[in-house]
Amino acid sequence: MRNLKLPLSREDIASLSAYEQVMLSGKLYVGRDQVHRLLFGMIEGNEQLPIDLKGATIYYMGPSPAPEGMVIGACGPTTSARMDPFSPTLLDRGLAVMIGKGPRSQAVCEAIVRNKALYLQAFGGCGALYAQAVKKVTPIAFGELGPEALIELEVEDFPVIVAIDSRGGSVFSR
Repeated sequence: MRNLKLPLSREDIASLSAYEQVMLSGKLYVGRDQVHRLLFGMIEGNEQLPIDLKGATIYYMGPSPAPEGMVIGACGPTTSARMDPFSPTLLDRGLAVMIGKGPRSQAVCEAIVRNKALYLQAFGGCGALYAQAVKKVTPIAFGELGPEALIELEVEDFPVIVAIDSRGGSVFSR
């Protein structure tokens, strides 16, 4: 198990291989399909994005309300395929790491390799475990989307598995 600090360096990304277990600490963004659709539209419209995608990590998740004493409620991963229509463009704009669950399209796999990026698998059904790893929540943009807004999380010891590495190695291929 490797412990890595976010944002991941290009060297960290290049050194990781499919199936490797990683614990992440640092800052990442949360955004699901509506956030991706809005970011994609902003890119197409040549508008200023609310975040710098260069080197960023995006986690596909929609949190539940925070129980008393917690900064966030259950925050397990959502199905990554919903972001596939938008992900190649975001990767081409500098997005370095995506975290979610499930396989990705061929176009996303090609964009991962082309951009020397990374797709990490979070564990489905572990929303309460992930909530314990979240130390701070900061709203960033698209507040009208409620729990699906773009937010920043500060995490500590956030467990993931390398699902698709920067060379195209994948836990989804045989």
